[in-house]
Amino acid sequence: MPRTALITGASSGLGAEFARQLAAQGADLVLVARDEAALHELGGRLTAEHGIRHEVIVADLADPAQTARVAQRLRNAERPVGILVNNAGFGLPLDFAGNDIDDEVRHLTVHVEATLRLMHAALDAMLARGNGRIVNVASVAAFLPRGTYGAAKRWVLDVSRWANVAYRDRGVTVTAVCPGFTHTDFHARMGLAAGREGVPGPLWLDAPFVVSSALRDVARGRAVSVPSVRYRLLTSLAGLLPDRILVAAGGTGR
Repeated sequence: MPRTALITGASSGLGAEFARQLAAQGADLVLVARDEAALHELGGRLTAEHGIRHEVIVADLADPAQTARVAQRLRNAERPVGILVNNAGFGLPLDFAGNDIDDEVRHLTVHVEATLRLMHAALDAMLARGNGRIVNVASVAAFLPRGTYGAAKRWVLDVSRWANVAYRDRGVTVTAVCPGFTHTDFHARMGLAAGREGVPGPLWLDAPFVVSSALRDVARGRAVSVPSVRYRLLTSLAGLLPDRILVAAGGTGR
């Protein structure tokens, strides 16, 4: 399998951790995000540490024209990408009625439309070669009625489960990674930290653990990866509880 990984949202958080761990495994990197300086700093450091090659694509995936540039890179048969990590995303307050509708549309575009377009581009090239892996970062929120974030991540989860069955016999696996609350700047940007807003400390995970667990499941070709036993238990319970209880539970944190 080609040893190049393209990672969106790579400038920080889980995206940067995917970059670190894949580089340590010898993968060359295509780093995608809006923060050019952060991408060059991360890529340069990983190149120095692991001797891998890296490219930087500065793109805002809320803009379909910029997403198209990333899709074009995925379709490049002369420089094949063996692993796509769809990680870019952001959160909004749970008050849908109070949120600005343009923010909600941008949120949907990044989480669903960009993931859709980049998956399609990656599959185009990977199926032609007969190998490849797609990693879609979803969330345990996909198992809960939790505003438009949970709904978007539910789409990511379901399309990944379907695509893994549809394409694995042709050499391409698709894995939805569903982390719970994780120590990254994703939650910090929303003013949420361990022990605050009703999220108990034991529910928080560390990014290196989440990514290493995810990559093990990706290597096994699993459709869904839920890091940690406690979150696997919680997501299993979610299918047995009424919506009223699930909505209350999903309202914890932001």
